[in-house]
Amino acid sequence: MKMGRKSGVLLHPTSICGRYGIGDLGPEAYHFVDFLYNSGQKLWQVLPLNPPGYGESPYQCYSAFAGNIMLISPDLLFEDGLLKKNDITDIPDFATDRVEFGKVKKFKNYLLKQAYDNFKKTQNHGLSDNFNLFCADKAWWLEDYALFMSFKNLFGGLDWNEWEKNIAFRDKSAMAGKAEAVRYEIESQKFRQYIFFRQWLKIKEYCREKDISIIGDIPIFVSQDSADVWSHPELFRLDEEGYPIVVAGVPPDYFCSTGQLWGNPIYDWEKMKTLNYRWWIDRFKNMFELVDIVRLDHFRGFEAYWEVSADEETAVNGKWVNGPGDDFFNAVKSALGEVPIIAENLGVITQEVEELRVKFGFPGMAILQFAFGRDSNNSAFRPHMFEKNLAAYTGTHDNNTVIGWWKGGKHDSTRSAREIEEERKRAEMYLNAAGSEPNWAFIRALMVSVADFVIFPLQDVLGLGGEARMNTPSTIRGNWAWRYTKDMLKDNLSGKLKDFCVIYGR
Repeated sequence: MKMGRKSGVLLHPTSICGRYGIGDLGPEAYHFVDFLYNSGQKLWQVLPLNPPGYGESPYQCYSAFAGNIMLISPDLLFEDGLLKKNDITDIPDFATDRVEFGKVKKFKNYLLKQAYDNFKKTQNHGLSDNFNLFCADKAWWLEDYALFMSFKNLFGGLDWNEWEKNIAFRDKSAMAGKAEAVRYEIESQKFRQYIFFRQWLKIKEYCREKDISIIGDIPIFVSQDSADVWSHPELFRLDEEGYPIVVAGVPPDYFCSTGQLWGNPIYDWEKMKTLNYRWWIDRFKNMFELVDIVRLDHFRGFEAYWEVSADEETAVNGKWVNGPGDDFFNAVKSALGEVPIIAENLGVITQEVEELRVKFGFPGMAILQFAFGRDSNNSAFRPHMFEKNLAAYTGTHDNNTVIGWWKGGKHDSTRSAREIEEERKRAEMYLNAAGSEPNWAFIRALMVSVADFVIFPLQDVLGLGGEARMNTPSTIRGNWAWRYTKDMLKDNLSGKLKDFCVIYGR
């Protein structure tokens, strides 16, 4: 992948400021893109855009193809004539710096119902015609997704394998009868996806006009409770009741001494191979409609993945199992040609993983926060060791902010207090960062490096502490909720980033 020398910002759209309790794809999103443009940034990285399920995690979604309808902008619905003025003025008193997910969902779902009811009565034939075209074009995943979400609501939110058995295991006649009972809901679900894609593709085009590329995120695994597993159980290693036989995770690591037990079902890679990886190729195609570049999460799982028996309580007692490797990426290349992929090669990385990445020319990742541990004297995460074909970060959504890390944030990792202090001293010496703004020392170190892509979470640009952290791995509460407030995107920050871009040729 030809990258070029660029810098950018990591910010999930839910974190954008605004009146409706959660970031959306309306005016404030365009203002954020303007901030990137005025700051000389060429990259906007987001987390998975799919509808989050358990724990509101964008890495545990109800679909690998559908969009997160909570990102739909009420303001743009009003512009389309699908909401009335009082719908966007009579709004709850939402927190401005955190997403109150339950409160937001109740309000947004009410607005989306109003919008769908108004859509059914609309005289805007262009909107109606485009909706019909969208449904026809996306039918290959949209039909199953709309059914899944409608049945899930019908059965009180239960996981799919706890529904009525004939629906859970897709008896055709039973599904047809039940679908008639929820026809309104099915069409409403399709409408919501149409609006999400319509609004997202408009902001993608706006980014293109500003010469800003969007980096999306594909998690390697999908949620057990998803339209994907429900509609294609043959592609996963499940028992006769639809439960996983084995689940995904990683062994003990920096973040957790007992490993991370993600709980996602494992693919039946042999079955996928017989189908020439069609499901995965369709997933890539769908994603490249929404973004310009893909960060492939947990890349090492394509070479070998950590498999844990589904009855284990931690990820300690797992084993490495060979993934699809060369065969998978050759199939993708044959179907799609050269695709712009960043390989997330963090964690326990072997020579075999790196050989796979290099063979297909995928840039890897480096995290500056990981560069100063006890065993990091020759760390590839230190800027003087970087290679050109690399995406380097101050931190990711799973890291503390630089300021929080610098101060030794609570629940930061498995490090001891002594190790935290030793790391900070090594970082201070390496970065010459004895002043009050270590976040800018981190940003400058990446900007000056040879790495083609350098990316900073917005929290690090803003100099925020651990309270602004997006996610703490192996925890289920308090994650994914951070938002910036409107007053934070100051001109001086924009000017400082742009100056760095000019000085360091980005």
